[in-house]
Amino acid sequence: MRELVVLGTASQVPTRHRNHNGYLLRWDGEGILFDPGEGTQRQMLRAGVAASDVTRICVTHFHGDHSLGLPGVIQRISLDRVPHPVTAHFPAGGAHFFARLRYATSFYDNADIREAPITGDGPIAPSLEARRLYHSVETYGYRLVEPDGRRMLPERLAAHRVAGADVGVLIEQGYLDVDGRRVELADVSAPRPGQKFAFVMDTGLCDNVFALAEGVDMLVIEATFLSEDAVMAAQVGHLTAAQAARVATESGVRQLVLTHFSQRYDDPARFVAEAREQYDGDLVVAEDLMRVPVPPRRQLPPPQTIASEQWRSRSDPRVSGT
Repeated sequence: MRELVVLGTASQVPTRHRNHNGYLLRWDGEGILFDPGEGTQRQMLRAGVAASDVTRICVTHFHGDHSLGLPGVIQRISLDRVPHPVTAHFPAGGAHFFARLRYATSFYDNADIREAPITGDGPIAPSLEARRLYHSVETYGYRLVEPDGRRMLPERLAAHRVAGADVGVLIEQGYLDVDGRRVELADVSAPRPGQKFAFVMDTGLCDNVFALAEGVDMLVIEATFLSEDAVMAAQVGHLTAAQAARVATESGVRQLVLTHFSQRYDDPARFVAEAREQYDGDLVVAEDLMRVPVPPRRQLPPPQTIASEQWRSRSDPRVSGT
């Protein structure tokens, strides 16, 4: 399962209908909790998200609407005796804030929280990277990239008389000798592009916003202001809906999820209208407790030829049956 569970969509001030930030990305066996603001533990309960679903916590920066939910979430992980470790990523310059939040009150600490402070742009975990953004405090955005691989084509496997355990051998070796003839992995499979996800909060426009968003299947991005308040947005290091939509268009984003809305606006349709002037793709204006599936994987056409007499690359790292 790959989906975004929206726990909260407000910015500095929550409203009757919008909780402070909180987003859980379900990505196969991982549950990545982004920016748990105040009230996240209760929102998790309402959304059907268990503490044991969380395997990683990613904090963009230490403003309260992005981090004041940490004490409750960590204490719930401890109370429920979550059996697996939970890695927490956050700006290294805010390590003292993380320590205060982690131990905000007395509790019996059963949680295996593994702190992983971010010190600069680059990889922070397998397939996960962080990049510095432009805000009033040290802030990072996150990008998740699945490696490209290949998908097996049943009709090609049958045509080449490859079945059963031989399929695994073919995947492992990159080739297989069948009846005196060599079958290459490329003969019976097609490219499978890896999926990409980006999370961008609290920033003015900068190069790293575009770098994080480049070619992603889903971009979750702040749209705190509308263009009528663009001057204020620039002063406080935030984006407008139009700017977020421009990023999505210029970066080739397949699905744009706008969130982190200022309490001064009470009509979500205004964000839709403004974003549509810049972006004509799949647009979502996030609401609390919404579930947004990651778009289906791009499907590239299979090769046109069935047989090959040459040994092609054996470097395809991952192969899927879907």
